[in-house]
Amino acid sequence: MIESLLVANRGEIARRIIRTARRLGIRTIAVHSEADAALPFVTEADEAVCVGPANPAQSYRNTDAILAAAKSTGAQAIHPGYGFLSENADFARTVEANGLIWVGPGADAITAMGDKINARNLMAAAGVPVAAGTTEPAADLDAAVAAAAEIGYPVMVKAAAGGGGMGMGVATDEAALRTEYDKVRAFAERMFGDGSVLIERYFPRVRHVEVQILGLADGRVVALGERECSVQRRNQKLVEESPSPAVSPALRERLLAAAVRAGEAVDYRNAGTVECLLDPATDEFFFLEMNTRLQVEHPVTELVYGVDLVEEQLRVAAGLAPTVDPATLTPRGHAIELRINAEDPKRFLPGPGRIATWNEPAGEGVRVDSGYVAGNTVTPFYDSLLAKLVVHADTRDEAIERARAAVAGFEVAGPKCNLPFFAELLDTDEFRSGDYDTGIVGRMR
Repeated sequence: MIESLLVANRGEIARRIIRTARRLGIRTIAVHSEADAALPFVTEADEAVCVGPANPAQSYRNTDAILAAAKSTGAQAIHPGYGFLSENADFARTVEANGLIWVGPGADAITAMGDKINARNLMAAAGVPVAAGTTEPAADLDAAVAAAAEIGYPVMVKAAAGGGGMGMGVATDEAALRTEYDKVRAFAERMFGDGSVLIERYFPRVRHVEVQILGLADGRVVALGERECSVQRRNQKLVEESPSPAVSPALRERLLAAAVRAGEAVDYRNAGTVECLLDPATDEFFFLEMNTRLQVEHPVTELVYGVDLVEEQLRVAAGLAPTVDPATLTPRGHAIELRINAEDPKRFLPGPGRIATWNEPAGEGVRVDSGYVAGNTVTPFYDSLLAKLVVHADTRDEAIERARAAVAGFEVAGPKCNLPFFAELLDTDEFRSGDYDTGIVGRMR
C-alpha cells in the first residue's frame, strides 16, 4: 500500500481523504492556501505546506508549488480529490513523470473524456446511447444554426471543454440560439481557454442519473450502482440519492452495462462516473459525460454498497486487488446526500462569513462530511460547499424522515446557509413521491 499521500485539495474532500488514509496507516500531507490555514484539514494531516495565496491559480492550481511540496515532504502519491487539478491530464502526466503515484485514472482517459464532443463520439462507437447532436464543434454561428435545424428545437448549447454544470444554455428557437451561442462561446473561452461549442438535443423533462464505475488494477471495469442527481440549481447538483427511484431493475441492468462499456472503451482505471440523461416517459437514457475523478456525491454509493471508495482508489493506484470483489456487491437500503452550502436558500447566491455556530447532527444512519468548524471563516475564493449531510436507512421513506430530522438538527450560524431549502424540499409531495425531474427546484420557486 502507498505509505505517504499528498492531498491536492481542500475542505471536506481533503478531510475525507485524510480520514481514510489515517485508518490505513498512510502518512498524509495537506497543501493549503494562506486563506485556508485555519481549516480542519490542515491540522488533521500529518504535515501541511502552504502553497500560495487565496487565489486558486496561485495555490490549489499551482502545479509547481504542489510538486515542490510533494518532493520536500517525501510524498509517494498525490490524490487530487475533485475539482482543481483532478481532471488535468497534463498534471497527471507530470506527477508520474516525477516518479509519483497519481491516484486517479490515466492521463489518456482524462484527455479522451475531457472534451465533450470527443467523448460523445467515443461513446457512440462503443455502443453507449448518445443524444442527437454535433459530432464536431460548431465552428461558427451559421454552423450552430444549421445543426439545430437538423436536430430540432429545443437544443442545448454546451461548452465542449466544460464541466460541473458550467457553460450551458438552452435555445428554443433560432433567435435564442444566436444569443446563447455567443454567450456560451465567450464563457468557455474565459473559463476553460477553449471556446469550442457543441449543439445537442434538449429534453424539457429529464432526470439526471449517473453510474459509479471502478476500473480495477487487473483491467476489469465494474459498476457500483446508480445515483439520482436531478435536484439541481443552475445545472449544479444539490441532492443525490441511491438507488434512483426512477430506475427499474431492467433499466438498471442496461444503465450499468452501458457504463461499463464506457469505461472499457478508454481502458479506465480508478474511480469515475458515467453521467446520463434519462427520459422518464420512455426509459431512454443518453450519455452526458464521464467525470474522470471521485464525485462529490460518492458517499451515497459507499453507504448503500458498504465500500470505502477512497480506499479502493488507493488500492488501484498501488496496483492492488480491491478489498472485496465489486462485481459481487449488492446494494442495501437507501441513501440521500444533501449539499450544505454557504448560500441564500431562495436565490442560491453565495454568502460567505465567519461561522459563529456549527452543530452537526449525529445518530444512526447519519454521516456528515464537513470542511469547517465553529470559528472558521468561509471565504469568497472557493466553492460554497460547507458540508455533505448523508443519511442511510432500510427504505427511501425512512431515509427521507431521517434526513428531515438531521436537517432540523444541523445548526449553522454566521454565513448564509441553504438548510431551510432542504427542509422545504423534503416536505414536498413531488420529492417524496420520487417522481421528479431536473425542473423540481424551479417549480418550488
